Amino acid sequence: MRPHVEVIQEGDYIWHAAELVGGEGRASERRLSVDEEDGSCSLRVDFHTDWGRGPGIHHANTEYHVLEGSMTYNGKEYGKGAYVYAPKGVPTEAITFSEGTRILHYREYGDAGFDPVESTKAPRWKDAREDVIVIDSEAMKWDAVPNPGPMPGMFIKYLHVDPVTGFYTRLVHAQEGWTDHRLAHHPCYEEAYTVQGHMEYNFGTLDLGTYFFRPARVKHGHFTSMEGGATWLLRSDGELYNWYTQSEWVRWGGQSINWGPGDGRLRWSMSSHDMGVGSPGRSEADLADLRASVEYQRKQGEIDEDYVQHGTGTDKSLIAIAKAMDAARLQGGHGDHDHDHEHDHDHEHDHEHAPVNADWGADPRSLEHADERTDDLSHVWGAGRVWKKGDPIPAPILSSLPVRSRTTGRWNGDGM
Repeated sequence: MRPHVEVIQEGDYIWHAAELVGGEGRASERRLSVDEEDGSCSLRVDFHTDWGRGPGIHHANTEYHVLEGSMTYNGKEYGKGAYVYAPKGVPTEAITFSEGTRILHYREYGDAGFDPVESTKAPRWKDAREDVIVIDSEAMKWDAVPNPGPMPGMFIKYLHVDPVTGFYTRLVHAQEGWTDHRLAHHPCYEEAYTVQGHMEYNFGTLDLGTYFFRPARVKHGHFTSMEGGATWLLRSDGELYNWYTQSEWVRWGGQSINWGPGDGRLRWSMSSHDMGVGSPGRSEADLADLRASVEYQRKQGEIDEDYVQHGTGTDKSLIAIAKAMDAARLQGGHGDHDHDHEHDHDHEHDHEHAPVNADWGADPRSLEHADERTDDLSHVWGAGRVWKKGDPIPAPILSSLPVRSRTTGRWNGDGM
């Protein structure tokens, strides 16, 4: 399982010698995210000399995308935007990169192994499927994103779609002013590297060279696309459905035992609202875009609430707690006797309260995927599952401290 990375600036990552087995030349890689269980990884690679290797078979589903420079595959040269998908176990042609070329390089479900072969007529692995894909993405046209929900202004170029698993790689562009004020989670993971532009959202700033890897079901959103729009190379390990949330809140806390001032008896509590207090927050232009997103949804006939920036207005967690307390009183938790005193002093009660089951809404366990506790991914709550319409929609996962870098990983918990 890869960690939740949100957001890192690639410039904050160190360089390693590139793990490109069997190639001739020098290259370095930045490891944006790595799964040490199955070998999957997302890399930024720079070629310091001309580099190449002959025909062979990759041990992982492998992708190359040229950010700058040139690539030659099977004798044909491609420039910026070139993309190659090489399935695991399928013979591929010779590939070379010119000195100074910068690429994104992905390996999925396998290690960096590469077995040289005489030609692409060599036999495939028994379990191999799909064929090699070579695309000049710069020559492709942008299509409107087909998924209903967000306001217009988002466009897509499909580079690869696995017909069995739904795993797909695409370029996505949000035009300036594209906005979505709702938080979303998905049944699949989502990762993206920003290749152009600038977008703000609840986890921070997405601009050139920023990257995130978000496991399935982690909430994210409140998007506003800035001047010039923004473009990403984006990947998911299954079909992406948007499940939206509004009026979101989180509160957590506890009592210290052996830390804190004095004798350590420190009670503390924090909410997502508190994390927004005193923070820079959204600009007036951002807030105007977010309000426009609300109006768009209302015009579509959707039930929608005004967008309220975290740290302003009423703390929604307090409203939720008050409602839960009302429900508890109705259940007899504290309504079967009257006394006007506080509980912050020490005394013994010779009576017991009835057990209380406060109403916090749906039990998240009732929303689990049918296989979530039994399949071979059951050890990872944030792993994606194949989802189809009619299945229970799983509850989101709280991930309050993702991996983030020192320069771009600034966020205030907006929406968490």
